[in-house]
Amino acid sequence: MNNKRTWIEKAGDFISGKGFYLVVLICVAAIALSGYYLVQGVRSGLADVEDQPASGSAAIQVQPSAAPSVRPTIRPTDPPATGSAQVTASPQVSASPEPSAQPTPSAAPTPAPTPTPAPTLAPAPLVFTWPVKGSIIASFSVEVLAYNETMGDWRTHNGVDIAASVGSQVLAAANGTVSAMYQDDLMGTVVEIDHGEGLVSQYANLAAVPTVAVGDGVKTGTVIGSVGETAASERGREAHLHYALLKDGYPVDPADYLPAQ
Repeated sequence: MNNKRTWIEKAGDFISGKGFYLVVLICVAAIALSGYYLVQGVRSGLADVEDQPASGSAAIQVQPSAAPSVRPTIRPTDPPATGSAQVTASPQVSASPEPSAQPTPSAAPTPAPTPTPAPTLAPAPLVFTWPVKGSIIASFSVEVLAYNETMGDWRTHNGVDIAASVGSQVLAAANGTVSAMYQDDLMGTVVEIDHGEGLVSQYANLAAVPTVAVGDGVKTGTVIGSVGETAASERGREAHLHYALLKDGYPVDPADYLPAQ
């Protein structure tokens, strides 16, 4: 029997035995050697790129922002690093503060002219007239007692009795306003007229119904009533008008104001 083995059979036995580990070791060494040469090639390529000078200069495009209301001051940035990259930089704008507007002084308001008050007209001087035409039958007497025929005693008399027939018209002695009208137990129907300046005239012994009312304005000579017989204290005398004049509430002599007849 031929026991001579072929080299192929011998190689197979070697590989299935210790030769297996040798083959694995050789493969690992080949892989490591290939990886080494690969890393060295990459490093060599990078070194060539780093050592190669860059061509051209970096271009800077400045895009200014919208112009502010004040004149900006542009400060250039530091020079860019060399390289093939294109750098776009925005300028640094330092705006000077706008000076605050000085307030405009407002004009002082023109004072309104003070209205000139209308001149106060002095009242027209009073012009007196006799309330009836006739003679004086009893004079003014407040300091000396006078005898009263009707009452039969002595008493003061604060006005004048002017003789006039019953029904004779009685006139306002001066301008004024009718301030009162009443019935007095002794002096009968009485009308009072305020003339201003503290003067008030009284007309007594009138007919029962005067021709004016309280509040009426009258002028010198206005008819205010007629002579009557209503004064109980003076019925002993002939028909007459009892006329009195008060100044600030005190009786005064009417003859001092009435014109001469």
